[in-house]
Amino acid sequence: MNVPDRPHAPQHAYLFADPAAHSLSPQMHRAAFAHAGIDGGYTARRVGAAGLPEAVAGLRQPGVLGANLSLPHKESVPALLDDLTPAARAIGAVNTVIHSGGRLRGDNTDAPGLLAALADADAPTGGLSVVLGAGGAARAAVYALRQTGHDVLVVNRTHARAQALAAELGGRAAWPETAPWSAVTLLVNASSAGLDAPDDSPLPTFPRLDRRALVYDMVYRPAETRLLRDARAAGLRAENGLGMLAHQARLAFTAWTGVDVPVTVFLEALKAAEATGDPAP
Repeated sequence: MNVPDRPHAPQHAYLFADPAAHSLSPQMHRAAFAHAGIDGGYTARRVGAAGLPEAVAGLRQPGVLGANLSLPHKESVPALLDDLTPAARAIGAVNTVIHSGGRLRGDNTDAPGLLAALADADAPTGGLSVVLGAGGAARAAVYALRQTGHDVLVVNRTHARAQALAAELGGRAAWPETAPWSAVTLLVNASSAGLDAPDDSPLPTFPRLDRRALVYDMVYRPAETRLLRDARAAGLRAENGLGMLAHQARLAFTAWTGVDVPVTVFLEALKAAEATGDPAP
């Protein structure tokens, strides 16, 4: 493994989210630091909207590599940064902040992370894709799928937000009741429905999809959401968000450190964390 020269002082990265207690990111990144031989750490911090500017300002300190952003900060953090990657600028959402020389650059590793996870799951490439949600994760999903030629429908409980997202990033907005579900071969839940709530679903009535369809739920805790149970009961393939979590983390770690740690390191750390059932602080 080619490891670039780095300072010997301990390095640190963070997750800013609200809530943050469910996160498995600390286990992944600590495993990556150990694999890369870097004296580094990673902490998940609960940061509310009012505290985000101060938390982001703290990333400019020496020894801080950067941070990940999750709900509800992906769309609000760009205004606090010095620069954005082209993908983050196009998506309008940031999940990774990279610190270099006192400057902060925003990136979005959710989009390529989702595509890598879908490839691992052998997702269908033809037919119609539906993205559920209209927040930062949904923006990344729509952008990624549109960049790879998917025909995308955006479905959200607030239809106006779905329309705005589709108008900006491509695709079309649809009402849940009138979407052409039988033509859907990929269903991606990019909403928070089901997060720590196994009986909550973004689609209380599960639709009849194409028999080839893959249902991908970005939610990874609980591992088995109602959406996934409904999909499997309908005879469809279904995956939770652990694969995407691992792939986006790998890309963020490389951006921070310059070291490309195999995605298997992140996946094995996730499996170990799931086995214990206890997120690390």
